[in-house]
Amino acid sequence: MVATVIEWSVRNRSLVALLGIGLALLGIWSAKNLRLDAIPDLSDVQVIVVSEYPGQNPTVVEDQVTYPLATAMLSVPGSTTVRGISMFGLSFVYVLFEDGTDLYWARSRVLEYLNYARDRLPRGVEPKLGPDATGVGWVLQYVLFPGWYCPQHPRGIWRDEEQDRWYAKLDEAPTERREKLQRVRGFEEPGTCPLDGTPLVAAEQDLADLRSLQDWFLRYPLAAVEGVSEVASIGGFVREVRVVLDPHVLHAYGVALDDIVRAVERSNNDVGGAVVERAEHEYMVRSRGYIRLGQLDDLGNAVVGRGNNGVPILLRQVATIEVAGEMRRGVGEYNGRGELAGGVVVARFGENAYKVIRDAKERLFELEEGLPPGVFVVITYDRSALIERAVDTLREALIEELAVVVVVCLLFLLHLRSALVVVLVLPLGLLASLSVMQLLGINANIMSLGGLALAIGVMVDSAIVMVENAHRHLHMEAQRVAAGGEPRSRIDVVLEAAVEVGPSLFFSLLIITLSFLPIFTLGEQSGRLFKPLAYTKTFAMAAGSILGVTLVPVLMVWLIRGRVQPEEHNPFNRLLVRLYEPAFWAALRYPWLTVAIVLLVGASALYPFSRLGEEFMPALDEGDLLYMPTTDPSVNVTKSRELLQQTDKLLKLFPEVRTVHGKIGRAETATDPAPLSMVETVVQLHTDPDRWRKRSVQYFFSDWPWWLKWPLTASFWPEQRKITTEELKLGWVDADGTRHPGLNDVVHFPGVANAWPYPIENRINMLTTGIKTPVGVKILGADLAVLSDLAERTAVALQERVPGTLSAYPDRTVGGYYLDIDVNREEAARYGLTVGDVQDVIQTAIGGREISTIVNGLERYPIAIRYARELREDPEGLRQILVRTPTGEAVPLGQLVTFAVRPGPPMIRSENAQRTAWVYVDIAGRDLGGYVREAKQVIAEEVPLPPGYSRVWSGRFEYLEKANQRLMVVVPLTLLVVVVLLYVANGSWFRVGVVLLAVPFSLVGAFWLLWLLDYNLSLAVWVGVIALLGIDAETGQIMLLYLENAYRQRREAGMLRTRGDLLEAIHAGAVQRIRPKFMTVATDLLALMPLLWATGTGAEVTRRLVAPLVGGIGVSFVMELLVYPVVFYLARRRHLPAS
Repeated sequence: MVATVIEWSVRNRSLVALLGIGLALLGIWSAKNLRLDAIPDLSDVQVIVVSEYPGQNPTVVEDQVTYPLATAMLSVPGSTTVRGISMFGLSFVYVLFEDGTDLYWARSRVLEYLNYARDRLPRGVEPKLGPDATGVGWVLQYVLFPGWYCPQHPRGIWRDEEQDRWYAKLDEAPTERREKLQRVRGFEEPGTCPLDGTPLVAAEQDLADLRSLQDWFLRYPLAAVEGVSEVASIGGFVREVRVVLDPHVLHAYGVALDDIVRAVERSNNDVGGAVVERAEHEYMVRSRGYIRLGQLDDLGNAVVGRGNNGVPILLRQVATIEVAGEMRRGVGEYNGRGELAGGVVVARFGENAYKVIRDAKERLFELEEGLPPGVFVVITYDRSALIERAVDTLREALIEELAVVVVVCLLFLLHLRSALVVVLVLPLGLLASLSVMQLLGINANIMSLGGLALAIGVMVDSAIVMVENAHRHLHMEAQRVAAGGEPRSRIDVVLEAAVEVGPSLFFSLLIITLSFLPIFTLGEQSGRLFKPLAYTKTFAMAAGSILGVTLVPVLMVWLIRGRVQPEEHNPFNRLLVRLYEPAFWAALRYPWLTVAIVLLVGASALYPFSRLGEEFMPALDEGDLLYMPTTDPSVNVTKSRELLQQTDKLLKLFPEVRTVHGKIGRAETATDPAPLSMVETVVQLHTDPDRWRKRSVQYFFSDWPWWLKWPLTASFWPEQRKITTEELKLGWVDADGTRHPGLNDVVHFPGVANAWPYPIENRINMLTTGIKTPVGVKILGADLAVLSDLAERTAVALQERVPGTLSAYPDRTVGGYYLDIDVNREEAARYGLTVGDVQDVIQTAIGGREISTIVNGLERYPIAIRYARELREDPEGLRQILVRTPTGEAVPLGQLVTFAVRPGPPMIRSENAQRTAWVYVDIAGRDLGGYVREAKQVIAEEVPLPPGYSRVWSGRFEYLEKANQRLMVVVPLTLLVVVVLLYVANGSWFRVGVVLLAVPFSLVGAFWLLWLLDYNLSLAVWVGVIALLGIDAETGQIMLLYLENAYRQRREAGMLRTRGDLLEAIHAGAVQRIRPKFMTVATDLLALMPLLWATGTGAEVTRRLVAPLVGGIGVSFVMELLVYPVVFYLARRRHLPAS
C-alpha cells in the first residue's frame, strides 16, 4: 500500500506539489492567527460561587451560607470536589469538575442547583457566580501612581530614551525617531521638568480619588475589551457617605433607627411621571431627588420626625454626615512608597491571552490620557513578557534545529539540491502541524512548541534515508551502465530507491507517532500540561510520515540531478567507516564477551536510577516572583499595611527588582479568596541581564594561569555568570565563603513564614489544591480547636525533624479574636424585646448598615448608618448604646447582654463539607518525593490522629502521586503499543526482539545523563523516556532493515553458503551502510542539543524533556552498532557451516 502511494505521487507530481503549496499557505495563515500563552491552562474546571453577607463573622457565614451551599453543590453532576471558604462578610464555594467538562455547561448546572439552595440562605444573601476565568486568568496588573508633572505640560512630554532627548510635542521630534518616543505623563520622584527646568508639581489625588478613577473610569472600559472576563480593583478607599448616630441624641428627640432609614431612603431618589404633550412636542416628566456627593447638606435636611410641638426634626440634628472610606479587606502598596489603588485584568477562559493583554494595554494607555495631571499607570505584572520570552526560547531552538539538519545533510551528501529536499519538507511539516493546532484551538506555548521541537529531528528521518538511498541507487546505476548495462530512466531509479525503504520508514515514523498516544491517557494537571505537547508531536510525526511517502519522492525526482558522490568518496563517511570497522570486527570476533559487556553496561543504569530524586515538575522560571508571607490571622489592617510597606521597601533595594506591587487581603474578585493576613507581593524583575549581579564560577581549571585558561573562559566557560532566580531568592555563597543575602533573608521576620512561588504557579495551586506552597498537609475533622492543635504540632515536627524544611506554617483555625455579645433572654423579655430586636441594634450600631446609594453621574457610593466610633471601640462604650423598647423606653445595651472576648476562627475552610486546617510547607535542597516520604513517616509518629480525623498530603505532591499512578499504566502501555506495531511492520517476533534491544540500551544513557545533570525524575523526564521508546524503535528498525536487506540480497544471489559469507553480508549491512544510520541518529541527536543547552524561559522544562532523549539516543546508537550485528550473527549462523 505504501509503495502504491509512493508510485502514485511520483506519477502525479504536479498535483502533489500544488497540494504542498496549499498546505504551506494554510500553515502560514495559521501561524499568524495562533493563540499565544506561556503555558497550557493547568487549572481544574471549576465554578466559583461567591456570596456577600456584610458584617457577619466567619462562623455565622459558615453556618448560614457556606455549609448550605457546599452541601447542595456536592450533588452537582460531574463535580469532584467542593471546597468552601468562610471569611468576614464573604463566602466562597469552589466546585471542581471532572476533566473535559465544558466550563459553561458546568456553570449552568451550578446555577440550577443554586436555585434550590437559595431558600436555605438568610434574607438578603444573593449568591452569584464568579467570572468565567481560570487560575491563569490574571494576565495584567497595574497601579495608579499620583506622581509629579511639568506644570507647563500637564498632559505629559515625550522622551527619546536612546538619545536621551525630550520633546513637548510628538511632531517636534525628527520623523524617523517618532516611533521610538515614549509618552511620560509624570515622574515618580520630585524634581525639575526636563524641558524647561521648572519645579515639578505634585498630583492632588488621594487614595479615595485613585480608587474612584479605577472603579469608574478605568474598570468598565477595560472590561469591555474582547476576551476580558473582569477587571478587579485593588487597594485605595471606596467612598462611603456615613450617617453617624448618637443614641443619646436619638433618645432625646424620640427618633428611632427605622425613622432614620426611612428618611434617608425617601430623600434620595429620582422618579418619572410619564409624559406630557405641549406645542407638538412630547416632554418626559421627571422629579430629580438624588443626593449629589457635593450636596450632602441636602441629605442633612431630610426630616426624620416631629417634636412635641410639631417642629420637624432634621437628620443633621441627630446625626453627623461625613464622607469616609468603607471598611477595607484589602490594601495595595507600590515599591514601599505607600498605599495606592490599582487593578487586575482577568482574561476569559479559552481566550488568546497574548491578544487580550495587548488589547487591554492599548486601551489602558488610551484611557490614561483622560487621567488627571500627574496621575499615570504603572504596569506591575505583564504576562505578555513571559509569553514572548517563552516563545522566543522555542523559536530560537527551532531555528537552530533546522540549521543542524541542513548541515548534517550537506556534510554527508555533499549535494546542495539533495539537502533542499529535507529543507523544504521540514518547514512544510511544521506548517501542517500549526494548521491542525489552529483547527483544534491549541495554544502556542512552551509545551505545544516543545512538541514540535522534539519532533524536528525525527520527522525528517524518512526524507534523509530516502535521499541517501536514492544517491546510492543512482551511483549503482551509473556503475551498471558503465559496465555496459541498459540505461534506465532516472525517475525509475529514484522511484525504486524510494519504494525499497519507504514502507519500513513509514512504519518507523508511524511507530514513533503512535507510541506517544499513551500520553493522552494522563489526566488532571499532568494531562493538561503534556497533552498539548503530545498533540503537536503527533501532528508533526503524522505530517512527516505522510510527506515522506508523497512529497519527498516528488522532490527527489525534481532535485536530485547531476553527478552524485558515492559513499566511499565522502571524507566524512570514510572517517566513520574507519572508526567503526575495527570495533565491528572485534565485537563479532568475541560475540559472547560482547553480550556480557552489554549486560554489565545495562545493569549499570541501576546506580544512577536509585539516586535520582522525584518531583512533579521542575518549577518554570516565570521571570517574576510572588512573595507570600503568612502572618498572624488576627492582625488588623493597620499592622498589615505597615508590614507590607516595610517588606516592599526592602525588596525594592535589590538591583534585580524592577517593581514591587504588594497586596494584603483580597482584590475585588471571586478568584482571590485571600484573608487579611495573607500578603501577595508581585516582584517584577528586570529582563535586562546587565541589571543582574554576577557571581564567580569555579571550574577545574580556575587555578590555572590566565594565559592557559583564557581559551576556555573566553569560549565555553566564563568565570562569571548572572545569578539565578533561585539564588536571588535564597542568596548564595562564593567560593571564598562570602555569603550574599537573598530576598528571603531581608524579609525574614519573627512569626512570619515566607513562601516564594511564581505568579502563575501560585494562582493555579491556590485555586486547585488551595495550597500555595510545594507541599501542604490538610487535616480534616469537626472541631476547629482540635484541628488547630494538630496543625500546630505538625508544623513544629516538620520544622524540627525533617531536613530540607524551609518553612512550615500552620493554618491557625482559631487564631482570631471574637467579642461575643450574649443576649440575656430573660432580661430582654422583661422589656418586651426578642433576641432579634437586640441583635438588630448590635448589627446596625456596631457593624453599620447600608441603606441607600448616592448616584453621582456614573459613580455609585453607598450611604450607611452606624454609631460613633467612641461607642464602638470598647465594651464600656457599647454598654451605653440604647435599645428602644416597644413602649418607647430606652434601655442601655449593657442591661440586656454580657460581653466576653474569646478566641475564634479568622477564616473557616472546608472540603466536601468537612472542616479543614492546613499546614503550608516550603522546602529547599531536597527532591519533593523524598521529602514527603520522610515527612509522612515523621508525622505519623509525632502527630497521631484522634478518631474522626484524617490527613491528606497536598500541593504539588498530590499531582506527583497521581502522575506516578498513571505512569505505572502508561509506560507499559507504550511498550505494548510499540511491540504490536513492530510486529505488524516486521511479521516476526525475532525481528521485534532485536529492535527492542535498543530500549534497555537507551535507558542506560538516559539515567546516567539525568544523574550527571542532577535532574530529578519528573513527569517531564518520563515523557521524554516515552518519546525515547518510539525513537528506539525507529533507529532499531532502520538498523535491522539494512542488515535484512544485505542478508536477503546475498541469499537470493546464492552468495550465502558459509558463516564467512554471513559475516560479509552483515558487514555490508552494518559498516557499508553506516552513512544513513549515522545521518538519522545525528539529526535526531543534534536537533535536540539546542533544547538541552537552552537557557531562556521554559528551558527548565524542555531540558528535562530532552535529557533522557539525548543520553538514550547516543548510548543506544553505539550499542546498536555493536550488538545488533552480534545478535544477528548468532541467530543466523545456526544453519550455516563454518567458513
